[in-house]
Amino acid sequence: MNNRLRGGNYMTKKAVFAGGCFWCMVKPFETQHGIIAVTSGYTGGHMPNPTYEQVTTGTTGHTEAVEIEYDPSVISYDRLVEIYWQQTDPTDAFGQFADRGDSYRPVIYYSNEEERGVAEKSKKRLQESGRFDRPIVTKVEPKSEFYPAEDYHQDYYKKNKLHYNLYREGSGRGNFLRKHWFEK
Repeated sequence: MNNRLRGGNYMTKKAVFAGGCFWCMVKPFETQHGIIAVTSGYTGGHMPNPTYEQVTTGTTGHTEAVEIEYDPSVISYDRLVEIYWQQTDPTDAFGQFADRGDSYRPVIYYSNEEERGVAEKSKKRLQESGRFDRPIVTKVEPKSEFYPAEDYHQDYYKKNKLHYNLYREGSGRGNFLRKHWFEK
């Protein structure tokens, strides 16, 4: 089970989401009440302990992702999935924004059948909402081993504010999210 006791007070859980460049997936989760930690990393591949350089070759099978440790008594998995959708283009299976290829594909990784059900129902609601004029193609897959990325990738939006903001806007992510999620 992915729960563990922290500080003797409460149980935490972990959720894993892939939505393109992991740099852009940290801040939206990390700023939520009930989030303990957000870690950038790699999942879904066949090579143990991959490096960024190995993952970018496209030969390891890994996807850039974030692992979110959270307190389920404060923020629900359902809410995490809602936040996830609002950070991605769920109609693009071949990457996200300027980042192309399998290592940038959008995926909701589940730990159990309850999480799978939440993700699938949420995906269906999004498709039926008419928000997008193309099919929702984000995958819902079982969670596999998660490997934290190198230190220089952690909290990138805090360490490299200017580059992060230029990248987020230059990649097209900022405009897309405003148009599809925040201006409706």
